[in-house]
Amino acid sequence: MSAAPPAGSPLPLDTILHADCRTALAELPEASVDLVFADPPYNLQLSQDLYRPNMTRVQAVDDAWDQFESLADYDAFTRAWLGGCRRVLRDDGALWVIGTYHNIFRIGSILQDLGYWILNDVIWLKSNPMPNFRGVRFTNAHETLIWACKSRGARYAFHHHAMKALNDELQMRSDWMLPLCSGTERLKADGKRAHSTQKPESLLYRVLLATTDPGDVVLDPFFGSGTTGAVARRLGRHYLGIESRAEYVELARARLRGIEPESDLPEVLDVRDRRRSAPRVSVGSLLEAGLLRAGQVLFFRGDRKRTAQLRADGHLLLDGFEGSIHQAGRHLMGGCPCNGWEHWYFEDEAGGLHPLDDLRERLRGMHNIPRSDSRSENKPAG
Repeated sequence: MSAAPPAGSPLPLDTILHADCRTALAELPEASVDLVFADPPYNLQLSQDLYRPNMTRVQAVDDAWDQFESLADYDAFTRAWLGGCRRVLRDDGALWVIGTYHNIFRIGSILQDLGYWILNDVIWLKSNPMPNFRGVRFTNAHETLIWACKSRGARYAFHHHAMKALNDELQMRSDWMLPLCSGTERLKADGKRAHSTQKPESLLYRVLLATTDPGDVVLDPFFGSGTTGAVARRLGRHYLGIESRAEYVELARARLRGIEPESDLPEVLDVRDRRRSAPRVSVGSLLEAGLLRAGQVLFFRGDRKRTAQLRADGHLLLDGFEGSIHQAGRHLMGGCPCNGWEHWYFEDEAGGLHPLDDLRERLRGMHNIPRSDSRSENKPAG
């Protein structure tokens, strides 16, 4: 079963474009992509061969595509492809880029210069890193991912509850312990690794599950061996790859041939928080239905000493402040984001305290209210 293309999509979906990404990005429609995952050249600047203690040569990243004349050349290259990605991203889209100490700080600076808003840096801790054979530095045991939205204040998809479920019901941290791509997952050509920087599918699985929805379009401007496409297909997302090397295009096409979504059941691959896509309810509608009354006292976090009075239009009044349940909660929390449905409590006839969310669910069961926008309404802090 293949995911159906978005209606009227102007993109060549589930396709690999054999081209320089700077050229290809300039030809793609504006605001047409939901997510970008980029694994650009690292510009490792290797000056000599590397050998193990037994004098066997290390297969380092010494490919021509990873070599630049100067840092200025690398910066110009980075600015060009990041600018192209920003143009094709939807306003509620986001970008992930992975790198090492050789390039990630330069990329981060250019991201900010171009107007992106950084949401997180994530450290990929390699459980099986390659040792430093010369013994002159610490073993490079991690890479850094930057997650950014298109601009400050933009909406973006983030499935917090899915990541929590994936992490044994603990909030997922920004340090991810995952192994290098190895064993049968590592693609080979003539008995040697086919791509020097092939990423593990587990890394992309986490990125795409966290920040995309089924049917979304995921663009990878440095498609390489096709890991992004493979995971996108498994999870019912669409991919669009751009790759400048003909041998990698053929490698990825062979890999992707026959990969299908892991299920044709929407509820299996759609990990959005059901509460976000549930019928929209306002505090005002609870007043209209008689589940709340004007003048009723509400309790912040169930604390009987921290109260507010409910106004007839659904706003709260407290200590000279007036605003929505979310604004009032944020006021009490010193500006921190607040979900008023979970933080404000009402008192029942028996004197027990319950979150307003209970009344919201009760009203949803009573009426057929139009569904809200399914896109997450996350906003970056700061």
